[in-house]
Amino acid sequence: MVQFNLNQRELTLKVVYYGPALSGKTSNLQAIHQMLPPGASGRLMTLETRDDRTLFFDLLPVFFKTGSGYRVKIKLFTVPGQVIHDSTRKVVLQGADGVAFIADSQVAESESNKEAFRNLRENLASNGLDMDTIPLVLQFNKRDLPAIRSEDELRALEARRRTPIYRATAISGVGVLETLQGLVGLVWDHLDTSYGLGEKLQTDKRMFMTQIFQGLP
Repeated sequence: MVQFNLNQRELTLKVVYYGPALSGKTSNLQAIHQMLPPGASGRLMTLETRDDRTLFFDLLPVFFKTGSGYRVKIKLFTVPGQVIHDSTRKVVLQGADGVAFIADSQVAESESNKEAFRNLRENLASNGLDMDTIPLVLQFNKRDLPAIRSEDELRALEARRRTPIYRATAISGVGVLETLQGLVGLVWDHLDTSYGLGEKLQTDKRMFMTQIFQGLP
């Protein structure tokens, strides 16, 4: 849940990258960390184990100072992909302001994507969050590989869903900032609807979207 600190004029958002094992959640955060210039992001923390690349989470605070003087901090987390770490997924989802679901574009991983998406819905509900109202984007990663879901399939999926869909090759940074930009825009609009951020912070949003898309602090 968004955190406001009026005394320090600071706004903190929590964004969670969710998806099946090895779909590219950590690769997204690594790419964002590499693209942003020094001072625009904090330390990227990664916990790896033998059975899952990220056991708990990656935490990457991305910082931005708005035109109206607010400091915005976006905390980016990932969840472990393997089912045995489901309790950790639930904990990481607590208080999420938005979710990026990272799907593996390979046809062979379609069932893994579906299972992870069902699991996301269940774990959001267990945290008192609703998939139909929480800001959510889908990213189909690994578009550089053979035997992937076709563009026609993705366009058909877009036509059936209201959820924005992004194409990416996270390992090389393609589509990574676009995914983050799209999600943060949805989060910002959701907060404006819920809390009435006002015209001043809507102007800040436009500045923020432009600068984060360009990878600037």
